[in-house]
Amino acid sequence: MKKRIILALILTILGLPTLSFADSRQLVEFPEMMRDHMLENMRDHLLALTEIQQHLALEEYEKAATVAENRLGMSSLDGHGASHMARFMPVAMQQIGTQMHKAASRFAIIVQEGGLEGSTPKIAEGLAGVMQQCVACHSSYRVHP
Repeated sequence: MKKRIILALILTILGLPTLSFADSRQLVEFPEMMRDHMLENMRDHLLALTEIQQHLALEEYEKAATVAENRLGMSSLDGHGASHMARFMPVAMQQIGTQMHKAASRFAIIVQEGGLEGSTPKIAEGLAGVMQQCVACHSSYRVHP
């Protein structure tokens, strides 16, 4: 017990070692309202991915495909307001976003075609293709300093 108290005092006097990690992702600056809108869209993307997984688990393939296309796929672009945000994004970020939307549309088709045949590997691969774009973007870019 005495050793613990002494160790605690020494660490307090010398200062606890701090671990800090620099965020090396590129900062992309948006006007505040646009940033908040984009973050809201991304939270909806997470909810859509969750709903897709729930539908797949229940073998509700048509519902999974509908969520994928309407909330993540190319059909969702107008609703997200992506065109007015693109001018603030680096070209590579725009490309990742476009690839995510295209991957979601491809996934919707895979689910519609493969769901009835029970093509689980193709469906899983298609969903992974969508998520890989999310990971690529979030690994490369940030919107908060």
